Amino acid sequence: MALEDAKEQIDLAFTGSGRGLAFENAFGGALSFLRRRYTKDLAGVDLAVTGVPFDQAVTNRPGTRLGPRAIREASALQAFDAPYGWGYSPLDELNVVDYGDLAFDYANVAAFPQRLTDHISTILAAGSGSITLGGDHYISFPILKAYAEKFGPISLIHIDAHSDTWADDDMTRIDHGTMFYKAVKTGVIDPATSVQIGIRTDNPDTMGIEILDARTVHEKGTGFVAARVKEIVGERPCYLTFDIDALDPAFAPGTGTPVWGGLASWQAAALLRDLAGIDLKGGDVVEVSPPYDTTGATAIAGAHVAMELICLYGWTRRKG
Repeated sequence: MALEDAKEQIDLAFTGSGRGLAFENAFGGALSFLRRRYTKDLAGVDLAVTGVPFDQAVTNRPGTRLGPRAIREASALQAFDAPYGWGYSPLDELNVVDYGDLAFDYANVAAFPQRLTDHISTILAAGSGSITLGGDHYISFPILKAYAEKFGPISLIHIDAHSDTWADDDMTRIDHGTMFYKAVKTGVIDPATSVQIGIRTDNPDTMGIEILDARTVHEKGTGFVAARVKEIVGERPCYLTFDIDALDPAFAPGTGTPVWGGLASWQAAALLRDLAGIDLKGGDVVEVSPPYDTTGATAIAGAHVAMELICLYGWTRRKG
């Protein structure tokens, strides 16, 4: 840590430049994701981190509306150093900002999806990518609509305990277990070049998406899985969504629908790092529910996942 900088830096959420590591005390200052500057000005921005505090589509425990706030707080621990194992510093090479949270009327749930699609479309129209902090997993569907509008049907890399492709032909229903069924049916994602990882709940209809379940990760290893993902996705533009319940409840108890037998934290880290080179256009980390984890471990995991997504986004855009 640069001690001289640590003595002087405070509230980089307001005063930061958008680039560079941050050395203000982890326990002080205004909180933003990785101490990035809060701004709605997207001029010159490479990547916008935004929060979506929505949890009205859950089938079990709510609380993920508090996820973005908790992930931001947990991220303060990562702002000092370049991320381990990547060999470059995305915070130095990319102009990353905290775009703040989506504003929406919590009592008008029907209007929420379009509101979110428009929010992400604004970011993409400015030439930036987005990393979204959820929120329950339904939010991925309106986000993917914005990406499909710009890039066409996109390849989805989906890391989760659940496939979220249970049949539901009522497109007006807002449900965090059916949105990828709808994404396939509406042509938002390309199932032939999409993949689901860590699945450990039964849903016989795969919708044409290849599944590399949790047992495959455990028995064949993260290297095998990452290589297979790259074969499936190829050089196509892709979006990565990470449901924190992909991790075993031992590592991420603070989530609404925990399932045993999941990934360990080290497996998630190794897998994400081995995906370096994919054409990542954006991503999200969802289903962090702080009320069910008094230790903060789940939010810490969520913050690390978000940082890895930034690293993946920056890998193909770094200098040299």
